[in-house]
Amino acid sequence: MPKLFIAGDSTAATKLHSKRPETGWGELLDEFITPNLEVRNFAQNGKSTKSFIDDGLLDHIEREIDESDYMLIQFGHNDEKIDDQSRYTHPQTTYQENLLKFVLIAKKNQAIPILVTPISRRRFIDKKTLDPLAVGEYPKAMKAFAIKHQVELIDMFSITQKLYEDLGDELSKKLFLYLEPNEHENYPDGIQDDTHLSPYGAKLIASLIAVELKKII
Repeated sequence: MPKLFIAGDSTAATKLHSKRPETGWGELLDEFITPNLEVRNFAQNGKSTKSFIDDGLLDHIEREIDESDYMLIQFGHNDEKIDDQSRYTHPQTTYQENLLKFVLIAKKNQAIPILVTPISRRRFIDKKTLDPLAVGEYPKAMKAFAIKHQVELIDMFSITQKLYEDLGDELSKKLFLYLEPNEHENYPDGIQDDTHLSPYGAKLIASLIAVELKKII
């Protein structure tokens, strides 16, 4: 059975119990794709292209990926952390150099790489318009890389920006980790997180990615 590997960050990652109800879209993707494709979710909280490679996760994928498999590659949220040199990459240089490493590993093993621009943070400039730099220059850099290297791309940044704007400032909160104090044991003080997904948000994002995947696979 062909496998679909997910290389990514916390927006896609399977969560520890201590992080619930935070949910990654990669946990739910198999609900929306063909049962003839096995999802292998290697995404982890906090990873950038750099730390994913440095921590040996790409090496792990390389040992398992094979002909006719797929590799989804979604990074950007942590690559922009300029104060953390273990994760930071420059969108025009090191970020794209690292993306190339992922792509070459896939192609070397006769698998198909698919780039996924990072889902947007929920960052409204006003009540109607999202910040086009909600994940910095990384979505734009990934799109430029995909064109240059002729790699399939799913533009989830643009898709999610439109989704949040269509829902509006208030309703879009339901996609994210918004909890009142004492609503959940893991967050006794409550939380308002515009990056990490609620179970509902993760399921919706997974369904949207699946729609785009079906155009490629």
